[in-house]
Amino acid sequence: MADEVGLDLVEIAPEANPPVCKIMDFGKYKYEIAQKAREARQNQTHIVVKEVRLTPKIETHDYETKRNQVEKFLKGGDKVKVTMKFRGREQTRPEIGYKMLQRLATDIAEFGFIEFAPKQEGRNMTMVIGPTKKKTEAVAEAKAARIAIAKAAAKTRDGA
Repeated sequence: MADEVGLDLVEIAPEANPPVCKIMDFGKYKYEIAQKAREARQNQTHIVVKEVRLTPKIETHDYETKRNQVEKFLKGGDKVKVTMKFRGREQTRPEIGYKMLQRLATDIAEFGFIEFAPKQEGRNMTMVIGPTKKKTEAVAEAKAARIAIAKAAAKTRDGA
């Protein structure tokens, strides 16, 4: 029957009793499976760990800038590794760095949570903060915001 129509006989479920077969174009079937696999790969998210470095003697404005950077990364759905660098005599007072990292964690609590608590490793103290939103949600929100901005710009352009 498949030869009469010019198609292929494809075994769909060989484990079934009796085995299930279908008459179809096998090349087209393989192409559709490849397309689905490609689309699934495209929709995968890659979790990236961004890093922000601080020192215990950071000025207020610089701290605010770093905090805003951490917020931006977390809103984008990425993890953030915060590294506190100790130089010279600063190494004798790690509690100052610990307090600074705790302060940062409380300042950005609505955007992320502490995955790994601050830990001293040689001259550095590190802490990892994870985002409250998943990467896919953050990407979808950003895309929706861009579309809304583009529509608003188009309306003002058309209306003017």
